[in-house]
Amino acid sequence: MPRSVFLGRVVADGEPLWLDEDRAWALALLDVEANQCPDCGQPWHEATDKDNEFAYRAELIRCHACTTSATTVRAYQDKNGSADGLHVHIDRPQEVSRGHA
Repeated sequence: MPRSVFLGRVVADGEPLWLDEDRAWALALLDVEANQCPDCGQPWHEATDKDNEFAYRAELIRCHACTTSATTVRAYQDKNGSADGLHVHIDRPQEVSRGHA
């Protein structure tokens, strides 16, 4: 979606969907994304600079939904279930979300 449309511009009949400014924004975003580590999202030129070897810190954060998913899949596989094509649906029942089991 063009940036100008996302920001509320209504495209009139005969008017182009993408304006020059929209294309410039899209190309700039491509440049930014091309300069990012695909894993952590940090800029390549900074994250790969040898002077920054010890400049970063990491924090481990557990997603409890993903933990439940991984545990459920592991239990399924431990019973010889195949994970091929397996998708996991995760929800949060109301009684669990309020701290009730």
